[in-house]
Amino acid sequence: MRILSVGSAFPANLYPQEVITGAIKQHWGERLEHPALLDRLHSRAGVKQRYLSFPLERYTSFETFGETNRAWLEVAAELGERAIDEALERAGLGRQDLDALYVVSVTGVASPSLDARLINRMGLRPDIKRTPIFGVGCVGGAIGLTRAADYVLAYPKQVAVILSVELCSLTVQRDDLSTVNMISMGLFADGAVAAILAGAERGSSGPAIVANRSVFYPDTEQIMGWDISEKGFAIVLSQQLPELIQRRLGADVDAFLAAHGLTRGEIQSWVIHPGGPKILQAVEMALGLCQGELALSWECLSEFGNLSSGSVLKVLEAVMTTKRPAPGAPGVILAMGPGFCSEMMLVRW
Repeated sequence: MRILSVGSAFPANLYPQEVITGAIKQHWGERLEHPALLDRLHSRAGVKQRYLSFPLERYTSFETFGETNRAWLEVAAELGERAIDEALERAGLGRQDLDALYVVSVTGVASPSLDARLINRMGLRPDIKRTPIFGVGCVGGAIGLTRAADYVLAYPKQVAVILSVELCSLTVQRDDLSTVNMISMGLFADGAVAAILAGAERGSSGPAIVANRSVFYPDTEQIMGWDISEKGFAIVLSQQLPELIQRRLGADVDAFLAAHGLTRGEIQSWVIHPGGPKILQAVEMALGLCQGELALSWECLSEFGNLSSGSVLKVLEAVMTTKRPAPGAPGVILAMGPGFCSEMMLVRW
């Protein structure tokens, strides 16, 4: 089984980081007691620019969670279609070749779910197997990738697509002046990323999936997630997260690799979710990656911001299209998210 391709799609509204910061300062006005703090947090976020679902001035017109959620569904369907089509084109496949559809999002909800809307919108086969995934946040792209891998392992003649659509700008709590919310308003962005996977009997090319592993950390629910209320999605982000990563991730990765006769030093590519500067630094310390191994993760953070579940897939796209390792080289795909948990995949290029 292999990952054939990755494709992405973004809204038309691209803003430099300082423009977004300026719009937030203008909205908060005198309520913002320490504007220098906001400037400092955003300048240190490692983000140069971000795509947003709508022009900045549109966001002041959203008054309820219902309005932002309807906007999410409208934009998510359009971006999702574009991302899937991009991935299919790169794989040399058509829409009717898809046997299974996994859709991940944590920035909006719908029933029928987004996958059903996409089947109708794109004219996908009526017998396509669909799986919506919600609530897993930044780890969602890796979870969707591993679940799709499990599917094509079970059905080696079939093709699956995993789609992440995250419109983080539509979850912004505009009247929350907490430091945690300021940080999130400087990190998260909008976009869609899709990956195509095929079973072993399809005779396809791309990185071969060797194995995957899930690791759940008990009693860490308060580390990361959403506080969901009538106002929508409010970010939960603990300062304990970098310490947890440094304490646990190295041993977990080592155990995963050892089960397949590998060590960290033998891994030729690291596809890591770019959660933010402190997260990437914690991963670098935990795994001893100090020679620029995560350069593409840092680059994706700068160019696109944190796309939540889509970020790890966006880094994978960058590796597959710009810096593909030598054939047969081992690589690791890894993301972490609410639970708290980590999801790992071992591939051979």
